[in-house]
Amino acid sequence: MAFGRETGGRRRESVSWRDRFPEEVTCVRCLEVRETRDLDRLLWCERCREESRRRALILGYVAGFVLAGLLALWIWLVVQPSDLVLGGWIATVVATLWVGARVSREVIYGAMRFQNRRAAQATPPSSGPDESAE
Repeated sequence: MAFGRETGGRRRESVSWRDRFPEEVTCVRCLEVRETRDLDRLLWCERCREESRRRALILGYVAGFVLAGLLALWIWLVVQPSDLVLGGWIATVVATLWVGARVSREVIYGAMRFQNRRAAQATPPSSGPDESAE
């Protein structure tokens, strides 16, 4: 008995998630109808992914600056560094800013993808001429 992809002398084709959808699907973020090949597995189009990445970048840098500011405040008030190693403390704060911004950006983007909410500026497409007549 052979295990694997071949069964009964026939080779099974791999099934993609795109095979379950029609050729045109609505993006769940911007509500625009697009071809299935232009969407990812969460049904987000490229423009919505880029926009979410940009928002996550901005929010990530805000979080990074807040984290670096809190660390700098803690260093200044609690540690009270001497002038001898001031460059090391500055490098520590800058590294915290960079790492904090990167980690925050990925966490925020992951949360956006996990929530999978519709964009606030999205307008649903009209369903047909019946709505415009009224």
